[in-house]
Amino acid sequence: MFKNVIVKSPGKSYVNGLTTSNLGKPDFDRLLEQHAAYVEALKKCGVEVTHLPASEDFPDSTFVEDTAVLTSDFAVVSNPGADSRNGEIAEMERVLKGFYKKLYSIKAPGTLDGGDVLQADGHFYIGISARTNQEGARQLKEILETEGYKAAIVPLKEFFHLKTGVAYLGNNLIVAAGEFVDHPDFAHYEKIIVSRKDEYSANCILVNDFVLIPKGYEETKLKIEQAGYKMIELDMSEFQKQDGGLSCLSLRF
Repeated sequence: MFKNVIVKSPGKSYVNGLTTSNLGKPDFDRLLEQHAAYVEALKKCGVEVTHLPASEDFPDSTFVEDTAVLTSDFAVVSNPGADSRNGEIAEMERVLKGFYKKLYSIKAPGTLDGGDVLQADGHFYIGISARTNQEGARQLKEILETEGYKAAIVPLKEFFHLKTGVAYLGNNLIVAAGEFVDHPDFAHYEKIIVSRKDEYSANCILVNDFVLIPKGYEETKLKIEQAGYKMIELDMSEFQKQDGGLSCLSLRF
């Protein structure tokens, strides 16, 4: 069960942040409405929300997941793969010191985005992507294994981040899209398979008694409902324009 969540308001500079999409420029007012709805959904899940103010110097900093990897006992401050995001970790490290006595960090030349790290109970999967390199993944794997977790490194072929295409819902069940549907590292899990047209909905998150899912993906919603989960649907259009998903917007621990 998660007790705490960290989120961060998007600043006006968000609309000029990094993206690979061709979905158009975000509507800032609508973005703020969507972020507020996201925060309210988290509160409904029964967590204490630490809400950080916007940082105009860091357009992408609302995507706090990329700044750290958190467990119940320790935190790992990441080293984001985009140069413009490196400064985000200074604030996050200060915040995490209020929750954790034990902090590790990923050191250059290693790079690591938290969006490339999936925890499934005592096992972590670390994606190699455009933002997470082999050295960053190696460092995290070493930290996790020192702390008694299992860890596997998973090179990506299609997705921007590991969690763009796979989510863990507990009870040995994953939501999988694209390259992860038949991936050998996930062969032993039960799967909810997301169709190619609905791939964005693979980035869903289990927060205590609810699964948060992006609005508008009825096929995925039905499959998760049939698996016995309660859901909260959230409009994510303005975050999708900047390559963001539900998991990206919070650190959950």
